[in-house]
Amino acid sequence: MRRKRFQKGSLQERKHGRHRVWLACWWQEGSRRSKVLGRCSQMSKGEAESALSGILQPINAGTGGARPVYTFRAFVETVFLPFARRTWKASTASTSTAAVQLHLVPEFGNELLQNMGRERLQDFLDKKALTLSGSGVAHLRWFLNSIFKLALADGLVTGNPAAALRIPKSKVAAKEKRTLAADQVKLYLSVLPLRERLIARLAIIEGCRPGEILALRWKNVKDGVLRVESRVYNGKFDTPKNGKVREGGISDGTAALLKEWRELAQDPEGFVFPSENPKSPLGLGSVWKRNMKPKLDADEVKLGWATFQVLRRTNATLSKAAGVDPKISADQRGHGLGVSMAVYTISNMEQKTAATNALAAALGSGPV
Repeated sequence: MRRKRFQKGSLQERKHGRHRVWLACWWQEGSRRSKVLGRCSQMSKGEAESALSGILQPINAGTGGARPVYTFRAFVETVFLPFARRTWKASTASTSTAAVQLHLVPEFGNELLQNMGRERLQDFLDKKALTLSGSGVAHLRWFLNSIFKLALADGLVTGNPAAALRIPKSKVAAKEKRTLAADQVKLYLSVLPLRERLIARLAIIEGCRPGEILALRWKNVKDGVLRVESRVYNGKFDTPKNGKVREGGISDGTAALLKEWRELAQDPEGFVFPSENPKSPLGLGSVWKRNMKPKLDADEVKLGWATFQVLRRTNATLSKAAGVDPKISADQRGHGLGVSMAVYTISNMEQKTAATNALAAALGSGPV
C-alpha cells in the first residue's frame, strides 16, 4: 500500500462577500477540502497558518513529515497550558495562567514560535523590568524558558532562545515583607470571634496554609496532633502543596479553642469550619472579607494589612525569634528548610543587633 505523503496544504486570501478571509485548502481521503478560517482583518497570517497546521496535524500523523507551525499564542493555549495544568495545583494554575495571558500572549501572540530569538525575548524582559518587581520579571523569564523547553522537546524549534535570558535589575522597589510583632499578634487575635480567632491561630501558631485550615475535618485534629491530608482552593480539593501528608503539633491554646469550638459543631465528624452547607467547607474569601478584615481594619486595630500570607510569614519569623529549631519549624509549616529561611523568615532588628554584639564579644571587643 502506498504510504501517505506529508502535506502542508495551502493558505489563500479570498474575498468572501464584503470581507477578505483566509481560506485553507488540503487533501483528505482523496478529495480536495477547504475551510474559511477567519477574516483577514481579525486573524494574522501567522494565526491562519497555525490553524491550518492544527487541521493537518491528525491527517499527517504517522507520515514522518515535518512538524506543525505554531504561533506563540496557539502553542501556549493549545499545548503548553493544558500540559502544565496536569501538574500545577489549582492555585498555581490560576495565578500562572493569568500571568502568561496578561504579559506574554499579548506581546508575542501573533509571532511564529520558530522565528522568535533571544534578543527579542531579552528586550521584552528589559521593558518589563521598568514596571514589574524583580520577582515578577523572574517569573516571566521562567515561563518563557518552560514554554520553549516544551517546544524544543516537541521538535517545533531548533533551540531554546529563553535558556540564556538574564533577569534585568528591576526599576520597581520590592514591597516590604511585613510581619506581626508579638504584641500585634495578641491584638489581632483578641478582636476576632471564636471561629475566626481559631482560624487565625492555626495560621499564626500552627503555621498552616489557609486552604489546609479550611479543609480540616475533626478526624484530623485529635490527641494533640494536626494531620494535614488535603487543602481546598475555590471549592476544589487537592493534596497539600508539596504533595505530602504531614503531621504537626497543636499548641495548648489552640487545643483549648478547638475543644470549645467542637462543642458548638453540628457535625462532630465533618469539617472543622463548615459553610452553611455542612457538606462543604467555609470559603476563604467570604470569611476574610466579611468576618475578619472589617474587624481588623477598625481604627483601634489597623491590622487589616496582615493577610494569611503575612500570618504565615509571622509564624516563621516569631518561631526563629523564640529559638525554635529551623528544621522543626519548617516541617511544621510543610516547607523545605531553604524556602523557609530564605522566603518566610525575617530577622528583626533586635536579632540583628544581638548578632553583632555576639560577634563583637567573640572577638574580644565588647561594648566600650
